[in-house]
Amino acid sequence: MAKQTHDAEFTEYVASRSGWLRKVAYLLCGDWHRADDLVQETITKLYVNWSRAGRVENLDGYARRVLVNVFLGEQRTSWWRRTVRRETAPETVADSIDLDASLDLRQALAALPPRQRATVVLRYYCDLTVEQAAEALRCSPGNVKSQSSRGLEALRTRLVARPAVAERTP
Repeated sequence: MAKQTHDAEFTEYVASRSGWLRKVAYLLCGDWHRADDLVQETITKLYVNWSRAGRVENLDGYARRVLVNVFLGEQRTSWWRRTVRRETAPETVADSIDLDASLDLRQALAALPPRQRATVVLRYYCDLTVEQAAEALRCSPGNVKSQSSRGLEALRTRLVARPAVAERTP
């Protein structure tokens, strides 16, 4: 009976949060297929440690930390560097989104080093405070501040508006 309750709680949580986890994973890695893999590994780790996860105050924060740790751990291994990654457009696009700006931002975000990317995503997409991001990344608040600053500066540099090409009139 306890196992069924355990599984039901886990299934309910994953069903309600998998879309959000997938979006965060995509922002971290820039590839929908890889994001699915990151989410799957995160969900597996959550299931294995569900009894511990159930005791935490902020379950979403715990899941986000697991996701970021899975992403950063993957960056340390060499297997992902051997896979062929192709730049592809997002699978679904909302009507009101400026697609060009969104793609430019995603490309610039993908160019950031993994720790800077994780910091920027946690701070500005997940809307965490410096202290919350430091806790999620297991580093000091000063490190979060410096990584955020460097990441934002790199994004600004990459996203500087290019001058429009003047139209030639015959």
